[in-house]
Amino acid sequence: MSRKIHLALHPAGVGGPGQHGLWKDERIAKNASIDINYYIQQAQAAEHALFDALFIVDSQFINATYPAHYLNRLEPLTLLSAVATHTKHIGLVGTASSTYNSPFNLARRFGSLDHISGGRAGWNVVTSFDTGVSRNFGLEDHLDYDTRYARAEEFVKVARGLWDSYEDDAFPADAESGRFLDPDKLHALEHKGEHFSVAGPLNLSRSPQGQPVIFQAGVSEEGRNLAAQVAEGIYAPGGTIESAQEYYRDIKRRTAEAGRNPDHIKIFIHGGPVVAATDEAAQRRDQEIHAEDDDFDRNLALLGRSFGAHDFSVHDLDAPFPDVAHLAERGGRTGAARIIDRAKSENLTLRQVAQGLNGYRKSPFVGAPKTVADTIEKWFRAGTFDGINLAFRTNDELNAFVDGVVPILQERGLFRTEYEADTFRGNLGLPIPENGNTVRRRDEAAGTNTNESLEAAS
Repeated sequence: MSRKIHLALHPAGVGGPGQHGLWKDERIAKNASIDINYYIQQAQAAEHALFDALFIVDSQFINATYPAHYLNRLEPLTLLSAVATHTKHIGLVGTASSTYNSPFNLARRFGSLDHISGGRAGWNVVTSFDTGVSRNFGLEDHLDYDTRYARAEEFVKVARGLWDSYEDDAFPADAESGRFLDPDKLHALEHKGEHFSVAGPLNLSRSPQGQPVIFQAGVSEEGRNLAAQVAEGIYAPGGTIESAQEYYRDIKRRTAEAGRNPDHIKIFIHGGPVVAATDEAAQRRDQEIHAEDDDFDRNLALLGRSFGAHDFSVHDLDAPFPDVAHLAERGGRTGAARIIDRAKSENLTLRQVAQGLNGYRKSPFVGAPKTVADTIEKWFRAGTFDGINLAFRTNDELNAFVDGVVPILQERGLFRTEYEADTFRGNLGLPIPENGNTVRRRDEAAGTNTNESLEAAS
């Protein structure tokens, strides 16, 4: 078939949310989350398997209850810049907040990563739902939900404008004439909006892929709308095959309604495959993993993240779930609403909610290699994803998937047998965005509408 599955690797270090016991595994180096060699090795293994991207998550607030990986980890762009010099093809996606950064600095940092990597950078745009982040940036209060998303949309617009500061032929570098720059091809942005005022220009040219690829995780109504407006890749929750189909159709519809080509937005669901010699062995291992990570105190603390890092231990665990909806208005509102709705509809206590947060849920991608490949193919053909963002606990589990499942997908024509391009965009099948200033120059000469030209290109 013409469509191919895209695969990304999400390294877990010593263990993120829902992986509370991973750091105890004797195969895991206790400094993995701050060891650049760990990330280089992960990226090289994924590149050897022809994966599309390495994905690095981030947050800027912790307390002592947070997962081990969150307590001590490297800053994403610094990490990915180092990985870039040890890889050639794999995309490098870093998470950075549009709430707690400035457009000029972040555009320059991602633009630099794009050059260092030869056109393989991606930016996962987040709005930061941890309310405690504000106090790390001199603010008393976290911005409300609507403001954070409006700011994010404008932030991306400004960053894209800055990445277009130089037209592609701005540097003749003609020693004979003494002309290094064509000043007519350098453009100040002069942006003045609701949230930002940025003059520009950026002191950095465009990379071989034009601009970094924009990723976003849109689950709420505001998040889905933002994704439809700006995202080229989405990290989606997955869930059941039916919920994944609904999400996929909804995002593609919203993207089309925004005047964009739905094929130019790639939806990645989360996947934590467990592959073993037999289905029974894989299922046993899946249950063992859950048992290793099932820590009630950690689950209770994790519950607090959706409610502004609220300390639920102060409540009676066996009383009905407390009325804390107001705490989610500046935090993870969508996730909090789901928790509250379930607690009310099922009349759950706080203890039951915390236990259910990390209750055993069988992953669809568990089994012998053929079983896992069959399930991936079924989901893909059912229209649930364009790619899977894969998380493995150990190198052994990554190797089991790469050696067992990937060859089957390749034999079926569902996954590449070589990289299609030298850039991240090329391997994702995304177009290089035309420089907006070049489009305006051409349209002025032809007397056409620049906005229509840019929309048609997207």
